[in-house]
Amino acid sequence: MAHETDAPMSTLVRGALDDVRDLFREEIALARAELRQEVTKATSAGALLGSAAGAGWFAALFILGAIAMGISELFGWPYWASFGAIGVLLAIAGGLLYAGGRRALSEMRGMPRTIETVKENFR
Repeated sequence: MAHETDAPMSTLVRGALDDVRDLFREEIALARAELRQEVTKATSAGALLGSAAGAGWFAALFILGAIAMGISELFGWPYWASFGAIGVLLAIAGGLLYAGGRRALSEMRGMPRTIETVKENFR
């Protein structure tokens, strides 16, 4: 029975490369399985968050309607005036939020350190 040391060097290298290739394939298969599992979890979480957002949206509409009707009763205004006042306040708040988001977006710089290191590495 021959020992592995008696085998030619090319056979040993080929065997080592085959082992590395098999290990790499197994790691890729494991990564795919884990990714599939995480995507399933993320999909479920996204569905729950979307449902929560929908319920929150309807809750906000009902609350705003109740506030508008309460203002109408409190001040003796017609319903259209109180709903209009709430609409104007929401439009102002939306405009301010939009301006803040736009300013924050314009200040974003996409991965400055990564871009710099890539430029340095490929010079």
